[in-house]
Amino acid sequence: MNYDTFVDQVARRTRVDSERAVELIHATLETLTERLTGGEVLDLATQLPTPLQLVLKPTPSTEAADRFGAAEFVARVGRRAGIDEMAARDAVRAVFTTLREAVSGGEFDDMVGQFPRDYREMVEPALAPGASVLRRA
Repeated sequence: MNYDTFVDQVARRTRVDSERAVELIHATLETLTERLTGGEVLDLATQLPTPLQLVLKPTPSTEAADRFGAAEFVARVGRRAGIDEMAARDAVRAVFTTLREAVSGGEFDDMVGQFPRDYREMVEPALAPGASVLRRA
């Protein structure tokens, strides 16, 4: 999936313009970088367009995953994007669904495997039948 398609899909899913979609994508990916191990961040980044790879850059401080739950994930995305909890949860779902379409199923499964059960509500929409209808353009 190319960068423009990724942004367009998130914009469509969140019903915002492309500029705002980029902000939501960055907020979610930056938070994801904190939540995943550095190796998983790199694995995920290799399957994404270059502008998104630049957001998913692990640092020595992010090599080990910061273990926080889904509520904290949403709160961090909300703070980064300047939105409330409900909008942040919708943004995370939209980015996760688009990630699922953009990367291999195995890579998405590896990412999800690092999440505790409380992430299920945000991840399940990406795994639902028909979620990949827009797969790789």
